[in-house]
Amino acid sequence: MKRKRKIFRILFIVILLLVVLYFILVNFLVSAALVPSFMRKLESFQRITDESYAALVQTSDIQINHQSAMKQTNEWLKTVDSQTISAVTDDGYTLVAKEFIAQEENANNHKWVLVLHGYTGWKEEMYPFACWYYGEGYHVIVPDLRCQGESEGDFIGMGWTDHYDCTLWINYILTQDADAQIVIHGQSMGAATALMMTGDENISDHIVAVVSDCAYTDAYSMFADKVKEWFYLPAFPLVDSARVVLLLRGGYDLMDASALDAVAKSSTPTLFIHGASDAMISAQMSRELYDTATCNKELLIVEDAGHAQAQDKEPEIYYNTIREFLQNYVEP
Repeated sequence: MKRKRKIFRILFIVILLLVVLYFILVNFLVSAALVPSFMRKLESFQRITDESYAALVQTSDIQINHQSAMKQTNEWLKTVDSQTISAVTDDGYTLVAKEFIAQEENANNHKWVLVLHGYTGWKEEMYPFACWYYGEGYHVIVPDLRCQGESEGDFIGMGWTDHYDCTLWINYILTQDADAQIVIHGQSMGAATALMMTGDENISDHIVAVVSDCAYTDAYSMFADKVKEWFYLPAFPLVDSARVVLLLRGGYDLMDASALDAVAKSSTPTLFIHGASDAMISAQMSRELYDTATCNKELLIVEDAGHAQAQDKEPEIYYNTIREFLQNYVEP
């Protein structure tokens, strides 16, 4: 009997240790995927960055067009009137954005755009889009999303916390212009954020259109895919466990962060864009979003473009398509 009790105690201790180790592993994965400060400490972060870059389409036309866009943007930044603005979230984090003031001849129009960057990104990488919209006569706001760039936060929001945070910028715009017509242009996670905003029953009537560039359908699927791709671990049961840990630590549920659910309820006109050769987020996700969306919609798939490269592969087609789409919903 004593021997059985001893074996039972040993088994109990072993199981307890395994549970503790598993909990530590799940916490590690959540931090490694959603806490930038922690991610930068990992040797694997540079590997993931290098692999993501290597997965882009490396052709001379994309490189030349990208360099041209950056040169134009840098010249624009030397002359454009801008200011840094901030807002505080309900849970006490300070978010930062750059506002580009429209040219004097456009100062009295009501065209505004909110430009949203992607996962582990920052506002500066979206300045080429800001430059283009500015040239189209828009007042432009480009924020750093929660926990990225200059904005505070504990966890990347995968679009869910971000779609609430972005209402702060919408409210700011409306304090500047009560008649604002607001376009939201997002790329990757920023696009998913914009789409999640369109599914919110409290969405502002002033949001007149969305441009969704290489969005994912939902954060749960993305997390499952990257756990396998980046960490060589099985999605099940780790992702469901990470979901629980994130809910406890970060305050949101990965299952809620679904652009697919949002577009099924959306009435906001949306242009879906994706690179056909995107190895980070499959173009099939934008096709699925487009098919599910209940709003006025268009779909542009750019051949031979990788993740977030459509504007560099076919800049004329990319921007002309956006211009023509928005002309249907934004008054001059």
